[in-house]
Order: sequence, then structure tokens, then C-alpha cells
Amino acid sequence: MIPEKIGFIGLGLIGGSIAKTIHRIYPDIQLIAYDTDDAALAMALEERVIASACQGLTEEFSSCRYLFLCTPVQKNLDFLRKLEGLVGKESILTDVGSVKTSIHQAVVGTSLAPHFIGGHPMAGSEKSGYQNATPYLLENAYYILTPTQEASPGCAEEFRAFIASLGAIPIVLDYTEHDFVTASISHLPHILASSLVNLVKGLDNSSQIMKRVAAGGFRDITRIASSSPVMWQQICLTNQAQILRLLESFIASLEQTKAEIASLDEAYLFDFFQSAKDYRDSLPLTGSGPIPKVYELYCDMVDEAGGIAALATILGTNQISIKNIGIIHNREFEDGVLHIEFYQESALKDAIALLRKYHYTVYER
Repeated sequence: MIPEKIGFIGLGLIGGSIAKTIHRIYPDIQLIAYDTDDAALAMALEERVIASACQGLTEEFSSCRYLFLCTPVQKNLDFLRKLEGLVGKESILTDVGSVKTSIHQAVVGTSLAPHFIGGHPMAGSEKSGYQNATPYLLENAYYILTPTQEASPGCAEEFRAFIASLGAIPIVLDYTEHDFVTASISHLPHILASSLVNLVKGLDNSSQIMKRVAAGGFRDITRIASSSPVMWQQICLTNQAQILRLLESFIASLEQTKAEIASLDEAYLFDFFQSAKDYRDSLPLTGSGPIPKVYELYCDMVDEAGGIAALATILGTNQISIKNIGIIHNREFEDGVLHIEFYQESALKDAIALLRKYHYTVYER
């Protein structure tokens, strides 16, 4: 069943991307939204993604078949109290938070329980806000659904089918299992990335030589530290038990590795890195799941005036859009002096063929 009307409370990166995706695939569905960011609402109206910008939680939301809660995790809990009595009898209420236990516990015993299907699209960016939303963020991304026990199987299947129609890959999980899984492969890595950045910041000298020569490996492992601090603050506060459990395990593992390095255990160290390499290499980097596919290439570039401009002109005149371009100064583990990222896989493939045609040496990852 294709709904006639869908509402959004919060229109940031995730809410905006879901709205844009729905509008792209189902342009006849009426989308309405409320956000404290008037600029985001104005932009969505100007782009005709939403049909109406609400000034609050008005009765207009009660006629929505689906209602997406897309604010930070703790704010979603505040909105739940305001939504009781507002959610229509035929409505399905969902959220997009990466922590599910707190919101499920808040829903239990309320009139919202039969309507609630938790959701977590495993897609995103270190950037935030509606201005960074994209109509293809959900494409081939896992989208975890956590229905309450009170939600009818028919509604759960309807919503699962709708999410699949948006190009995502829905997976149904118990909410406690979801929180342990995401704490392992999402929350803990963000904490580690931020801890490493803060460590290097504290150890760097006054001339900031560490910051200047930071290699590709450091940038890769710490990229997610640029994510929204408000979002990650609230994730730590709402998934505390699972995160602490994993931190204890990680600290114990790190202490063991420290001891083996101190003892110069060659066999352990080789197995340590080999095991990690084998498992990391087995991850399905296809654009889905928690590790998004990056469409990038590296190429050799002679240091001469106009070199980058000439390459960019070749790509531009062939309608190939560049997402990011930059010179690699620290070449550890990096092929090519010039790094170029693209928005889509098709653009990457076209660029590789075109640049090789013009005799550039191109390296693929």
C-alpha cells in the first residue's frame, strides 16, 4: 500500500534524505514536516520536497499514514510524550535513531505501542543538516526495523515493504540485539576515532607537525570523528550499558596487545595483524551496511601549473561531477599524488576510462 501522506518531525541529514528519497520515487505522496530549523523547512519547500511546513505538532500530523521521528535520540523521547493522542488510529510511528532500547522502553505501556516500529537506516555522513541530505542516501543501505510486540504483523510487513521500495535493505531485529550490534560496529568506532584525534591533538607540538603530516591511514580511521557531537553525545547517554560493555572488552584486548608488544611476541603480532586483515578484507564494501562505499581514484600528476585544472576540465566537459579533489602530501599507503572522489560508481568508471584515454596513470582501490 502506498500512503497518501507522510509526516516528518526533524528534517536534518537523515530525515531530509528519507523525504527526498520518497519524493523522488513517489512524487504524489504528500509530505509534511516540522523542524526548529526554519532554513531547512524553507529549503525543503523551495525544492518542493515537502508540501507543507508545520509550525509545531499540529493536528495535520494525525492524518499521516507514516510518521518519522528524525530528531536526536533524546529529543525523540521528548516528542513521544507530545505525540500521545495525536497519532492517528491508522498511523505507523517510526524513528531513525541508532539506539533503540530507550525509545522502546518509553513506548511500552502507552497508546503509541501498537503503532510503533523502530527504525535505523545504516547510512549517513560526517556532515549534518538538510543541506547535506541526498535522495540516494538509502540506496542499498541496510535499514534495521524493530517492531514492538504490540504492532500488528500486517503493519510491520507493510512498512518493511515500503522501506524496501525506497532502495534500502530492511532487516528486522529485536531492539536489544540491535543496540549491541550497533554499539560494536558503529558506536565504539566513533568513540575510538574521537579518542585518537584528541590524543594526537594533546601530543602535538606548537608547530602542529602531527596535524600537518597526518597520513591517509590517520585520516581514514578518524574521518567519522567529524560527525555531529550532539548526536554522539546522546548516543553515549542512551546506549550506555552496551557501550561500557564493549569498552571493557576493547580495553582488555588493548592491554593484551600492549603486553605482547612489550614481550616482542613475533607470532602473536603477526597473527594479530593477519587476523584483522583477513576479517577486514572479507567485509562486503558494496555501498551497503555501516561502511559506505567510497568512489575514488588516485592518479599521478606532474607538478606543473594548470595540471589539476586540465584534468578537471577533461572530466567537466564530459559531464563527470567531482565530489572532492586534493593533493596527497603524505604518500604512505597511497598510490598517486592526486586523490579524486565521485558521487556515483558510474562516474568513477567513466572517469577511469576517460583519464586513461588521455594517458593519465590511474590507480583504483
